[in-house]
Amino acid sequence: MIPAESVFEFLDQSALERAPRVQQLHKLGFTWADLEEEEYWLDAIAVMRGETYQELKKASSGLWMVLDKAVRYVHLKHDLYDLLGIPPVLWQMLDDCPMPEPGLISRYARFDFAVAGDGTIKLLELNADTPTGYVEASIATPWICAEAGIGSPNAAMKQQLAAAWGVERPDTAACVAYGSHQEDTGTIDALAAHSGLDIRCVDCLDLWIDEGTVKDGEDRIIERMFALYPKEWMAVDEGGDALAYAIETGKLQLFNGPHSIILQSKGLIAAVWGMYELGLLFSEEERQVISRYILPTYNKAVFSESFVSKSVFGREGGSVRIFDDSGTLEIEDEEGYDSSQLFPVVYQKRAEMARIMTAEGELHLLTGMFVINGTPCGLLGRAGGPITGNASHFIALGVRGLEDEQG
Repeated sequence: MIPAESVFEFLDQSALERAPRVQQLHKLGFTWADLEEEEYWLDAIAVMRGETYQELKKASSGLWMVLDKAVRYVHLKHDLYDLLGIPPVLWQMLDDCPMPEPGLISRYARFDFAVAGDGTIKLLELNADTPTGYVEASIATPWICAEAGIGSPNAAMKQQLAAAWGVERPDTAACVAYGSHQEDTGTIDALAAHSGLDIRCVDCLDLWIDEGTVKDGEDRIIERMFALYPKEWMAVDEGGDALAYAIETGKLQLFNGPHSIILQSKGLIAAVWGMYELGLLFSEEERQVISRYILPTYNKAVFSESFVSKSVFGREGGSVRIFDDSGTLEIEDEEGYDSSQLFPVVYQKRAEMARIMTAEGELHLLTGMFVINGTPCGLLGRAGGPITGNASHFIALGVRGLEDEQG
């Protein structure tokens, strides 16, 4: 359950027989509702108030343009690349590749928000490079909500994805361990299917590069590729510099595009907050968006209250540490890879997330909002501990008042 005054209503559906529901989701393309003996899908719905959803969508649009403006300010400034933790192997690529039009630096992204029980909305991070959760949001959530008679805005995700990839037109989609890694394989399979294009899905580990030309395991030349491959890995992977060269020379168009790595860096949020405090760059309207939705974020721990530290390129909760008011370490993620060994760290004021009481105990609810083709269009719910990592559950997010709307 959720406290009565919360902007979320918790609908427990665990009394329904799980096996046939898991089987139906499997047929739809969500094949990892159960992972081995673990229940990844939490059979419940967190229903958000309509007015909270409308504010969240407006906040996402405002933040999207604020961060887009910040990327354009950072572009070509190598001292700022360094401050944001962008690996030097990528700098030439970022300088040489054309900057996309406003709002479309990334065509496939996801904001992660802390939405408190009282409706306060705070941005935690933007996954602008290789977000997952697409199948959970675009396929599972609409079905789960429809079965319960709850409204969902997520049906629009497929149309937005088709529009985005209709412009980018990748000939290949890739992930590491395609065919064996359930989540990543299912994600690129769904993206390819929803695009309506003839796209071949391959394993990143089968790719090789011949004088800047990227080829798959069957020696087929790849010219336009979507990859669930974090760009910062080019700094540490064997062949990363060759991949960067392929992009720099225009022999490979990679999606999301190169400049999404700047959007991805949590250092960009620190840069935005710093410019906000100094009164630089942003209009009064943009300053209001920053003040309302961005948490104080710095490159040093300067807080006198509870705060969080995390790598600028941490993923799935890896590298996150929570400190109490005295600056003493309270909780740290022990499941994900700690990328703070490789990249700089930012420090961010701690934000409250709504909490739900489940059969698993009390869980924190993280609210994701996909931005596809520049449009906020899909909610992703995850429930877990104070740090949302690999051990968290997927929970469908619905919206009260959208029951009669289509898409």
